[in-house]
Amino acid sequence: MIATYPDLKDKVVLVTGAARGIGKSIALALSAQGAHVVFNYRGDDTRAVTLKEELENAGGKATGLKFDVTDYEAMTKAIDDFTKNVAPISGLVNNAGVSKDTLLLRLKPDEISQIIDTNLKGSMMVTQALSRNFLRAENVSIVNMSSIVGLMGNASQSAYAASKAGLIGFSKSVSKELASRNVRCNVICPGFIATDMTEALADKAKAEYLKSVPLNRFGNADEVAELTCFLLSRASSYITGEVIKIDGGLYI
Repeated sequence: MIATYPDLKDKVVLVTGAARGIGKSIALALSAQGAHVVFNYRGDDTRAVTLKEELENAGGKATGLKFDVTDYEAMTKAIDDFTKNVAPISGLVNNAGVSKDTLLLRLKPDEISQIIDTNLKGSMMVTQALSRNFLRAENVSIVNMSSIVGLMGNASQSAYAASKAGLIGFSKSVSKELASRNVRCNVICPGFIATDMTEALADKAKAEYLKSVPLNRFGNADEVAELTCFLLSRASSYITGEVIKIDGGLYI
């Protein structure tokens, strides 16, 4: 951990999609700051217990809530039960997302629905479900995980790009609507980040992607986590409605 933010200690932060990749790195980074990380999970209780133990071993508190971001009824019940019986949530990281590379000519309605429902609608509804809670909490910060693809588009990712671009518009609107209550909302747009997905790429494909990145390397999930911690902390207290790229110069 490069920077320490004292106000993140005991801050209650919901991180969706925390089971792996960028989401897990964010959850671990927050735990190292002493935060209380609330994470959602689907299906496997055993994996949730393991993640809870990992986060607590990293230095924070952890609570798993069983819901899918596309299941509004289950999600609102789980969130309401927690905020009423445990503590208000003062940080939110909408990270849960799916991607499917498909040429526009082959794109099917159910594929569009899955991507939009998870990446955009899911983030919108989690934020909406927490909106009343945010009015009772202090120093609230929302971080929505978009993508560089939401800014520049990409072949074979039209539905994914649309969902991530929509999240940017949603975030700017939320930042304006809730600013009077001292609720901030910002967007992170990662570029090529080293995850299981990029590790599976052939060396030739990686080399081609890197030609587009001035820093000539993939980013890592910990770098995204560092930025997320900053935006959740009071160190960024005068920043809202911003779209911050972390892409090694890919989109200059």
